[in-house]
Amino acid sequence: MKWLRAFGLLGIAVLLTMPAQAQKSADTLRVAWRDRVNDPDPYFAASRTGLVLAHQVWDTLIFRDPATGIFKPLLATGWRWVDDTTLEFPLRPNVKFHNGDAFTAADVVYTVATSGPFEWLAGSLAIDPLTVQLKLKRPMPAALEYIAATLPILPQTYRSRVGRAGFSAAPIGTGPYRIASFTSGKIELERFAGYFDGGAKGSARIGRITITQLADATAELDALLNNRADWIWQFNPELYDPIARESLVTAQRQEAPRIAQLTLNPAPGTPLADLRVRQAIMHAINRQAFIRQFTHNPAKIPDAPCVPAQFGCDTAAAVRWDYAPEKARALLAAAGFGKGFDTDIISTGVAPSWATAIQSDLAATGIRARITVLSPTEALPSAGMLLSAFGAGGIYDVSAILPTYFGGGAADLAHDKTLIALLDKAATQMDPAARKLTYASAIHMMTEQAYVLPLSSLLTLYGVSRTLEVKPTADEMPRFFWMKWK
Repeated sequence: MKWLRAFGLLGIAVLLTMPAQAQKSADTLRVAWRDRVNDPDPYFAASRTGLVLAHQVWDTLIFRDPATGIFKPLLATGWRWVDDTTLEFPLRPNVKFHNGDAFTAADVVYTVATSGPFEWLAGSLAIDPLTVQLKLKRPMPAALEYIAATLPILPQTYRSRVGRAGFSAAPIGTGPYRIASFTSGKIELERFAGYFDGGAKGSARIGRITITQLADATAELDALLNNRADWIWQFNPELYDPIARESLVTAQRQEAPRIAQLTLNPAPGTPLADLRVRQAIMHAINRQAFIRQFTHNPAKIPDAPCVPAQFGCDTAAAVRWDYAPEKARALLAAAGFGKGFDTDIISTGVAPSWATAIQSDLAATGIRARITVLSPTEALPSAGMLLSAFGAGGIYDVSAILPTYFGGGAADLAHDKTLIALLDKAATQMDPAARKLTYASAIHMMTEQAYVLPLSSLLTLYGVSRTLEVKPTADEMPRFFWMKWK
């Protein structure tokens, strides 16, 4: 209710502001966000907003069309598989970095050599100034996804001369926007007049962007409603409908490539080692109530622990668990835990209210869960359950999400060797049909064994000026260079 009271006061303030049309005439898009970018270098900007900034200022070899999922040329004019571990790219001629230096294959080789380690890249080779090969560590059918999303190309000559610190102080790329200034509180972008023709991004439509890095969500909302910002995102879902009804601004939403889920630790000697106990937990949690209470928007309950649009996310292969607390209590009794037991929940990357709701649902069946909240950057201790939200970084392939929780790493609570082997096998299968079948087997196993309960798809919310023409994309990547004034 605090949010709603604040909104009511701010809604009155918006009526007193100057017309938003004045900002359109200035041709400056004003962005406000609170996830601060501390270093503009795309390989040292770990935040989501750092990735957003990188997409405006730097280019990758290829571009994934967010509407169709089709890969298109960008810095490269095409590509071909030389063999299962080698991709070759002819490069676009006459591309310039923001300082006027020419882009060549040497910049790609330099980026690969200095910006890793890349877990999937073995190296690169310049065949000639406009042809480069990327060498993979092993067969990787999803390689194009990673190249399009995670390999912005840096300028060899300039960065070698100024060093890493100098590059962070005055970065350059080949993208539609150049960084005009960067401080802890504000980033200024200008349209790059020398941007090349023919690429999938195209030249920026708006001349300038001012990004203000604010302290909290209330400050963002205040900036939007008081005509100090034209675009914000990730605000409280309760505010979607009120913002959408405003006269000068509106709200948009788009399902994101992220899900919230609960994973379980079947450690020997613990109650969760018993499949019936894990099945009881699956039945004990009211996911539909989560959708109603926490998203306030048309989110969905996913069947599989992945995003349906991702390659390999076979929702039909997943075992579905209905909300049935009476079944949960019967399963606990059959497993010898009719009086319940104590366990813990590590919560990271989701609102604390989600963990509290799960705690309440479990308590109704006799399971007493302690909650520990961690930030996404903190190391995960041993836990009975892990409540988390995970995005695949714009990678539309389940190799970017399933191994995180079931591939044997730090977030893998199950440590199921058969499941680890299945995911490792699928990651290198070049035959798409065979690969889909392997992932289907893995999804069936992880849900049948009640290792994971997908809770909800997640939506990204945007507040925008009504003078701004923008269509949210499913990959949760705002492309400011495509936005334009109405």
